[in-house]
Amino acid sequence: MKKLLVAIVVALAAMAAGQDGSPQAQQPAAAQQPAQPGAAQPQAGQQPAQPGAAAAPQQKKEIKNPAEYNAYVGAVQQTDANAKISGLEAFLTQYPNSVMKEDALELLMGAYLQAQNQAKMLDAAQRLLQANPNNVRALAILASTSLAKAQANQDAQQNLANAKQYGEKGLQALQTYAKPEGMSDADFAKQKSQMAGIFNAAVGVAALTSKDYPTAQKALQAAVEMNPTDFSVVYPLALSYLQATPSDSVNGIWYATRAGIVAPTPQYQQQIQSYAKSQYKNYHGSDQGWDQLLAAAKASPTPPAGFTIAKYVPPTPAEQCADLIQKNDPKKMAFAEWELCLSAGKPEDAEKVWNAIKGTPLIMEGQVISADPTKLGVAASSDDIEAKRADIDLEMTASIPPKLMPKVGSTLDFEGTPVSYEASPFVMTMEKGTLVTKGPATPAKKPPVRRKTAKKPQ
Repeated sequence: MKKLLVAIVVALAAMAAGQDGSPQAQQPAAAQQPAQPGAAQPQAGQQPAQPGAAAAPQQKKEIKNPAEYNAYVGAVQQTDANAKISGLEAFLTQYPNSVMKEDALELLMGAYLQAQNQAKMLDAAQRLLQANPNNVRALAILASTSLAKAQANQDAQQNLANAKQYGEKGLQALQTYAKPEGMSDADFAKQKSQMAGIFNAAVGVAALTSKDYPTAQKALQAAVEMNPTDFSVVYPLALSYLQATPSDSVNGIWYATRAGIVAPTPQYQQQIQSYAKSQYKNYHGSDQGWDQLLAAAKASPTPPAGFTIAKYVPPTPAEQCADLIQKNDPKKMAFAEWELCLSAGKPEDAEKVWNAIKGTPLIMEGQVISADPTKLGVAASSDDIEAKRADIDLEMTASIPPKLMPKVGSTLDFEGTPVSYEASPFVMTMEKGTLVTKGPATPAKKPPVRRKTAKKPQ
């Protein structure tokens, strides 16, 4: 993420520094040089006309002071970053109210980045905002840098707040951002789209962190449309859909799958793809169709028209019971399966199960919930054991002797005969209860000892 955002900052600085050889100012008449014989001299602030290219329109800004003009031109035409910084800083100090102040600060911002001085670059961006609070280049650099710092855990909360503030301000400023003189419509549209992507990324990630999912989805979707292979916005967009309440699993799974494809390292690709697949299986009920989804996500950055994922709908308890009866002999089903059918099965299925076990002595195991000499409360299903709720009332054939009385919470082996049940809450009544004692294992029989017999004398 940090690497990607720094690349954006570099691109923005390059745009700001793109004016190096052509300062946006008109040379005052007193500072004009005599024309060379036989050649037309271009105005200061214009590039020489290229063969076959239309001449750039004359800039509207004009420096009237020759000394100020020369100071500005001398600074911006420096090719060495430090020399350019020195010249621009001197110009801004000497001419703090120059008509070219904003242009100079933009160039200074790019020069500091070229010199790898991030602190000074950010300071120049802040000075630029003081000169023009709506300067989109300064806002873009501050938004992306704040976001990168937050994601590197550098005062994350404050930097996220800053990223959100600069991002929102940048989106507003773009609405009235005028096309620079000499820029083509195509380049202007591209520049605005790039900056909108930066601002939306800052707003979207900040909103995701604060769990403002609608804002995060809207902003990150716009950022992904601008940068469809940028993991730093594709993955947060997936999370904004999956973590919302209610979640948008279809879009979330699609963009999680895309994030696994565009992740920056093989390790990330494997981790994110595994996460996306688990989300798919949870939603769909199986991994059937996953390979087709993966192929589609590789082929397209956005879901194709009509894209959907069939949601797995678990069978109802009655449907589960019907399936159990179809596949198993009711007499051989587990107690929890009897409980399911008798409490939630269709009447005809509940009747099949009850007729199979009613009046039949059963040997079972359970946990003692309550103990009385003539009656025990027993939990036989795992859910009821965990809830410490008796699902069997076992009426004993005879009083349990004190020395054999089971303790509450202990595991018990018993025999009983089902005679009735209550469907909800489920309780089965069993009579003729007896305790089943597991005796010690029978020792293996030793082989008979052979005795030697003396031979009879001949």
